Amino acid sequence: MTTPTERDPLLRNVVVQPDGKHRLGPLEISVRSRYGILAGVWLGTFLASLNQSLVPTMMPSISSEFQKFNQASWLGTAYLLATCTFTPLYGRLCNVMGRRGANNTAMVFAALGTIGCGLAPNMEYLILARFIAGIGGGGLNTTATIIVSDMYTLRDRGLVQGLASCFNGLGMGLGGPFGGLITDWLGWRAAFLLQIPVFILAFFLTSYNIRYVTPGKGKSPKEVLKRIDYFGSLTLLISVGALLIFLSTRYNESLPWSDARVIVPLVLGIVFFFGFLVVEIYIAPEPVMAPFLLHQKIPMLISASNFLVSACNFSVTYFFPMWFQVVTLESASTAGLHLMPNSISMSTGSVFAGWMMHRSGRYKTINLIFGIFPFVGAVLISLMREDSGPIQSWLSIIPLGFGNAVVLQTMLIALLAYLPESHMAVGTGFGQLFRGIGQVGGVAISSAIFQSRLDSELHKRIKTPDAEELILRIRRSSAVIRTLTPEQQQEARDSYAIGLKTVYIFAACSTFLAYLVRLPIPDQDLDQAHARRRRQTTGETPNQNGSAASSTPPEFEPPSAAETETEQDDHEADAEAQRSRPQPLVRRPRRRLSTFESTDGFMDLESDQIGASARSAPPTAR
Repeated sequence: MTTPTERDPLLRNVVVQPDGKHRLGPLEISVRSRYGILAGVWLGTFLASLNQSLVPTMMPSISSEFQKFNQASWLGTAYLLATCTFTPLYGRLCNVMGRRGANNTAMVFAALGTIGCGLAPNMEYLILARFIAGIGGGGLNTTATIIVSDMYTLRDRGLVQGLASCFNGLGMGLGGPFGGLITDWLGWRAAFLLQIPVFILAFFLTSYNIRYVTPGKGKSPKEVLKRIDYFGSLTLLISVGALLIFLSTRYNESLPWSDARVIVPLVLGIVFFFGFLVVEIYIAPEPVMAPFLLHQKIPMLISASNFLVSACNFSVTYFFPMWFQVVTLESASTAGLHLMPNSISMSTGSVFAGWMMHRSGRYKTINLIFGIFPFVGAVLISLMREDSGPIQSWLSIIPLGFGNAVVLQTMLIALLAYLPESHMAVGTGFGQLFRGIGQVGGVAISSAIFQSRLDSELHKRIKTPDAEELILRIRRSSAVIRTLTPEQQQEARDSYAIGLKTVYIFAACSTFLAYLVRLPIPDQDLDQAHARRRRQTTGETPNQNGSAASSTPPEFEPPSAAETETEQDDHEADAEAQRSRPQPLVRRPRRRLSTFESTDGFMDLESDQIGASARSAPPTAR
């Protein structure tokens, strides 16, 4: 029998069910099924990303129809708020419903929300539909990440996640051009409704192909449902939502500080934020924000980077097309096309990062080199002028997209390499939580900055008797600019330009701070990290040379001498018993993996025995 090496997958051969039937695990499914699964989940992530960037180029048309441009930012923040709040829950839903069930649930929510957007009779209904679509959009990304993690080893995962990010980048890049083109051609409602056939195709592919199982036995769905962090999710939703309302009423609506509609949301946001921390640290049995990770440097640095990178990404994505629609007066479709270089660069950066990590087995160097690219791109964007040439207006966004894609890929692998295999979903949810908050914060904060600066600049320039009414009209609908006199039109365009440049400077500051935050994150050899994670999960002995083929990461303590001696005695006893009987075809690990037995494929994170709970600290963590 061939001795396992550190490059071997965690799961080998087939999984034997209690009923005696042999079913394939995620690493043993056929190539056809694997490609079918990838096609389905990647179509889902494409649609989720498309919906994130679809709205900016349609904002002028939507706000002009409903005459509520000052509320248009809610079309983005409502989607991202739902994504931020519900994304961590899908790790638990994967336990209860299986990979297929959780992915299909996310697909249904995303499709229903998209249909609601296409049929919305008013702005309030449209914002609600965007929220529903966001509930599913975040789940599509999370379940896709977990499913890919099932099917590939750690070193290969970087390359495959890079390919997956191509669909994410493609959706982000095509959202603007697609939204603008369809809006000019068929109207903004068609941009939502035309997505439904693709949703149906993705649903069919995942429903048909996700049939693999994983070994072990976990808790019942009823027990897992009881441990979902409902109060944590609710307090997070209210806290972030209240703060968004505060930013909107204070800066988008320009209400005074003394107004109750400003003070009450601010107070509620602060109170429920502290309530969220109390629930997560002391109350929730399975918190969405694992408390033990708050005490560990590497996960916190990665999460802070995720927050800042996402804030930069979405600040630019939501306000870059507006420059060309309002300042240079281009059509919605042409303005959306300016996001296409960002899409191409993001896809290229994701594949490049995955290929480099797959080839070298490391991630630190490429992060240091290409992590400064987003700052360069944001600075170039902030230097744009009304008469800037095509090189700057079309290509300045490329360094930002390429660099951010490299950063997000390397930080995901850095987090997975740091944590034990049993904490894969908990750690991924932890990082995604901060990434989601960064997305919401990026759009909300940049919108508040933009509206505040726009209001100030308009008041400086417009001094006519009807100035207040005219300023309000310009802020409510950018389409009004095209109806103004040449002098007033130039004043409005100049005001928009200054407001947008302030947003781009905010994005540059965010991404530069993110670069500084990532500097202390150490490098790891991914092969050694994979071997260490396998031993932490399965309790296997080191490789055939008897060496511990892992470099112990920071904040992970080595076992004590007594623990080492006990483990050696156990291994010697196991080896003696193994030599005294015939070798089986499948060598089962001494300790079981933390997984359910299901035809959908579950991962049980509730096992108290191996410390996979988000409440408990990992066995080797400080």
